Amino acid sequence: MGMSVTISAAAEQDAEQIFRLQYLCFQSEAALYGNYRIDPLVQTLDSVREEVVQDCVFVARLGDEIVGSVHGRITEDGAAAIGKLCVHPRLQGHGIGARLLKAAESALAGERGARTFRLHAGHRSESNLRLYSKVGYQRVGTSRGADGVPMIVLEKNAETYATTA
Repeated sequence: MGMSVTISAAAEQDAEQIFRLQYLCFQSEAALYGNYRIDPLVQTLDSVREEVVQDCVFVARLGDEIVGSVHGRITEDGAAAIGKLCVHPRLQGHGIGARLLKAAESALAGERGARTFRLHAGHRSESNLRLYSKVGYQRVGTSRGADGVPMIVLEKNAETYATTA
């Protein structure tokens, strides 16, 4: 009998598993760009712990193991910045990333008043860009990450969430 993946808000004691999962999951992104200094790979455990406490972080669990996570926070302009979406490589392609996004969007709109959701994805990250497009995000511009990676900026109106959730 198999277990189901459940989505829930992260707790402070989840920080270490999130930290390790991010490090595992973002290796392929780093390789894609030849840049192993991307934020999820250089982030400290203390800063992950801080995000879990202060921001909107959701995890996907398979039993006691965290197999996915996503981070969201409200920015100065009132938009919800969503990032660090990751799913364990052995479970990718099963809708867990989309479920994590929906959980974060729901909390950011419902509990924190976000009117717009914003994501940044690397310009070569085709599978990520496909997922974001599939769940309603549209390209609105470009930027450059602090690590120098060219990024595509995507947004979705929070009202769109209500009709797609």
